[in-house]
Amino acid sequence: MTPTSRIKVAVCRSESASASAPASHTGLATDMFREHGRYAFRLLRRLGVEEADVDDVLQEVFVVVHRKLPDFDPRGSRRAWLYGICIRLAADYRRRQRKRRELRVDQVDEPIDPSAATPLELLEARKTCAVLDGMLSELPDQKREVFVLHVIEDLPMAEVAEVLGCPLHTAYTRYYAARKLFEAAARRARAQMSLP
Repeated sequence: MTPTSRIKVAVCRSESASASAPASHTGLATDMFREHGRYAFRLLRRLGVEEADVDDVLQEVFVVVHRKLPDFDPRGSRRAWLYGICIRLAADYRRRQRKRRELRVDQVDEPIDPSAATPLELLEARKTCAVLDGMLSELPDQKREVFVLHVIEDLPMAEVAEVLGCPLHTAYTRYYAARKLFEAAARRARAQMSLP
């Protein structure tokens, strides 16, 4: 079952559990998934959700979107609202991970689409993502959230502060601290790569 079909199944289950929700909410939730699903997936990965679990957490995100849609203020940014949900669920995931005692096992990779890229390009992209994930994992959660939203997701700092529910000055302070830590991690990663 693909991630998209799992999310559709979850939304359908959520619909039956909350039959009082108007049909327009289902369409809006589906539209939000189509419009922001890839970004939410990437955001969850950058916020520390393991590759093996990201589909499940993404499904949780859109179940929450469907359930909370009647409470959404249409004057606000849908993207900021969705990212706020992603941040809270990623934080919950990280807390649960600290308590779990599982050994990670390498997963079988998805079949490679030969038209997408060469195997060497795919390998390099995976290595780059792994290095980025390693550097991001060194950041404290609050700093990581600001850094990911502002630098990787390219949200304006005012929107980052809105998503995180903190003053703009606090968001900037966290960003500058995160940037220093990230730059130090990047220097360490470069030094490791240059070693024979």
